[in-house]
Amino acid sequence: MREDAILTPSQVGQYLKTMMDRDRLLSSLLVRGELSNYKMYPSGHHYFTLKDGEGALRCVMFRSDARSLRFRPENGMQVIAAGRVTVFPRDGQYQLYCARLTPEGVGDLALAFQQLKEDLAQEGLFDEDHKKPIPRFPNKIALITSPAGAAVHDMIQILAARWPLTEVKVIPVRVQGEEAPQEIAAAIQWANLHRVADLLITGRGGGSMEELWAFNEEVVARAIYASKIPVISAVGHEPDVTIADFVADLRALTPSRAAELAVPDQKEVSASLLADRKRLEGVAAARLERCRQALDRLASSRAMREPASYFRGKRLLLDYQNSRLTYGLKQSITGQRKRLTALTTVLPNRTETVLGKRRERLTALAAGLDAMSPLKVLGRGYAIAQRDDGSAIVSTADVSCGDQITLTLVDGSLHCRVL
Repeated sequence: MREDAILTPSQVGQYLKTMMDRDRLLSSLLVRGELSNYKMYPSGHHYFTLKDGEGALRCVMFRSDARSLRFRPENGMQVIAAGRVTVFPRDGQYQLYCARLTPEGVGDLALAFQQLKEDLAQEGLFDEDHKKPIPRFPNKIALITSPAGAAVHDMIQILAARWPLTEVKVIPVRVQGEEAPQEIAAAIQWANLHRVADLLITGRGGGSMEELWAFNEEVVARAIYASKIPVISAVGHEPDVTIADFVADLRALTPSRAAELAVPDQKEVSASLLADRKRLEGVAAARLERCRQALDRLASSRAMREPASYFRGKRLLLDYQNSRLTYGLKQSITGQRKRLTALTTVLPNRTETVLGKRRERLTALAAGLDAMSPLKVLGRGYAIAQRDDGSAIVSTADVSCGDQITLTLVDGSLHCRVL
């Protein structure tokens, strides 16, 4: 056996890598399979396995390629991976170096849109309770859009034509490309920080889903949700729907429609004011006519034509009431005198009778009280025994030998000691 025919494992791996790299099929490959063991490491690299019913293929997607992912890969998802198959010499295993990953059956943008929509809906970013009312007559409106697009010129013209009292400001941003989402979000935050307007309109003209994608980014959605100023989303044409449309306080089908929704039409307001003026004039004229008729009725009344007759009638009524009052007072005085005379006749006899009864009852009560007096008992030879504190002694058990007691008699007291 020749020595130069013997290879090391690394040499074998390097040889296989060289052979596979030269293979045109393996250098540009599309592989369909089911995602399994999908992991994203802090380094930004993605590692996963593609499998079917009979085999599996290890795959890696480096951070530089993973940045282009629009959707969130999940285990069990059917995908198509594009890349090259080669051997990693260190462990001698072949794997797919994935450069692009797309979901099968649906575009990656459509899947990313659906995933983000579901996530934000669960967080409550689309709730109607959070949406703010659009001011009816905004003093200032800020347009967050591209200054070079046709959409901004259309909005400015419509706003000026419909309601020229509103001041319109343009906050220029890019609405397409990698930097667009951050610029749009930053413009919304800046407008809120400095309170530059009463209403914000953000959007752009129509385009493909890729061209409108800046308004599907999470950073834009969260900036709109956090805005204290009401936001109208005006992205694309009528069929186009973005994440910004769901988060915004009001969705307009087009930028032009957003301008129409933002301010009232001065012609309609003028017509409404004119109609109100005519209605008020009609109401005032009708009320004035009623007042005139009432004045005519008053002017033609007897009181206005013959004022003295009115006072004559009232004077007769006053005399009649005076006579009635005088008669009533006389009758009342006569009745009071009669009752007083009767009372002075009956009262002395009744008073004497009542006093006699009260006197007899008082005498009986006094006799009973005297009979129950302790002095009567003491007068018959009895005494009251008391301790020093004044409490009565009712039993021999209440005292002991040597105790000081007091005996109360009918004519004085004795201080004694118990022997």
